[in-house]
Amino acid sequence: MYSGIIAMALLAIFAVVFLYALHRALSVEPEPLTVLPAQSGWLPQEHALSRFHARWYLASIVFLAFDVEMLFMYPWAVVVAEVGVSAVVEMFLFLGALLVAVAWAWREGAFRWA
Repeated sequence: MYSGIIAMALLAIFAVVFLYALHRALSVEPEPLTVLPAQSGWLPQEHALSRFHARWYLASIVFLAFDVEMLFMYPWAVVVAEVGVSAVVEMFLFLGALLVAVAWAWREGAFRWA
């Protein structure tokens, strides 16, 4: 009764084990300096955990604010016709809160790049 499921499970397990063994048999040990994950194998000029300038944190907060705005606006656009005026009022309240956040970021200098 379950012979087809068991056969497919065994075939999948065999395929994974075979491909893993094939990889281990044919792979070449690479040089660590030529397979760096960033900068296309070039030697890094700074440490991977180096600190970013503080203004990037403000810019990322502004990006997240607009990203979350879009996250809420897509479902809202689907149901606004069904809900009516209250949905429009709620969205304008949300956009007002977002405007306050953008004004704060502007005052803090998140949009100055020099």
